[in-house]
Amino acid sequence: MINLYPLAKPLLMAMEPEQAHRLTLRLLKAGLAPRFCHDDPALRCDVFGHRFPNPLGLAAGFDKDAEVLAPMLDMGFGFVEAGTVTPLPQDGNPAPRLFRDAQNRSVINRLGFPGKGLEYFAARVSDFRVAEAQTGTDPLRGLLGVNIGINKETVSAFEDYSRCLSVLAPMADYITVNVSSPNTPGLRDLQSENMLDALLAGLMAVMGALDIPPVARPALLLKVAPDLTPDQRAGVAQLALRHRISGLVVSNTTLARPEALAPHLKDEAGGLSGRLLKDKACSVLADFYRLTRGQLPLVGVGGIENADDAWRRIRAGASLVQVYTGLVYEGPALVPQVLKGLSARLRDAGLRHISEAVGADVDMNAEAEEAA
Repeated sequence: MINLYPLAKPLLMAMEPEQAHRLTLRLLKAGLAPRFCHDDPALRCDVFGHRFPNPLGLAAGFDKDAEVLAPMLDMGFGFVEAGTVTPLPQDGNPAPRLFRDAQNRSVINRLGFPGKGLEYFAARVSDFRVAEAQTGTDPLRGLLGVNIGINKETVSAFEDYSRCLSVLAPMADYITVNVSSPNTPGLRDLQSENMLDALLAGLMAVMGALDIPPVARPALLLKVAPDLTPDQRAGVAQLALRHRISGLVVSNTTLARPEALAPHLKDEAGGLSGRLLKDKACSVLADFYRLTRGQLPLVGVGGIENADDAWRRIRAGASLVQVYTGLVYEGPALVPQVLKGLSARLRDAGLRHISEAVGADVDMNAEAEEAA
């Protein structure tokens, strides 16, 4: 694998963050993505009714408009989650809206779901599926998830989610309902018990009514915030089990401002991701694993930047893990580092398969704790 990122990183880090991201997407579209495949049967995992070649995925937010699906899968990810997509195109919040804390390898964003809208997004996913079909099915090829949201000026959150779900269900392996971004007014309110109960009931009904054979329907996941109180987590877990959704993505960005955060960023609005979210996200994940009694697959995300972090998240209850901010600071080499590291940790632990490590560090009888 030829990795040019160490040479490009100084240039990218000198650029305004969104400008750097746009350049990165252009380079990926031009075919400059490194290719990597770590084929370890011990890392293959069956989750949500799908076989993943490995448990490492790309989190939503990187490929908002589904424009670089193939290059990111070529990079070695076991799955890629595109989006967040909204029904209508929108610009998002005013710039500047993305801020790096390089010393702490963290980021604050208040993007507000900018994107080209569902029609453009669906066309890109369709193009990807057609190209994949033409080249044949690779058993080691990663899976595709899509992350759906609502427009800032929406009249009905349910209608926005329902529209995205209906259009994308035939093309996606799984769909994540994003109710946890802090950058769209009122979105996190959808995590309240009554609103979430109604939303999940409605979306499960929409899924059931689709003209798709049950075995071909995508898994339905819910992405939650790390700032939920223990009681709120318990409520979300109960509803997830009651409505029989496929899993939870834990977690989105946090509104917390840790003491270590760069002083000039502490008053910036938006969600914090990266290293400074790591411990909080892991603690909340473990709580959800306890609250669901290990019955619901969890995707661990937030601050994962090396194999140790991924291994810790898996042992805290994650069946799959995702990265984004870590990729910003480490570059494509993060993928082989994490996957090779996971294989090594399995051998060191005397385990035959990654599934044996899921939740290994969680005390199922412990009380839920308030995350730091």
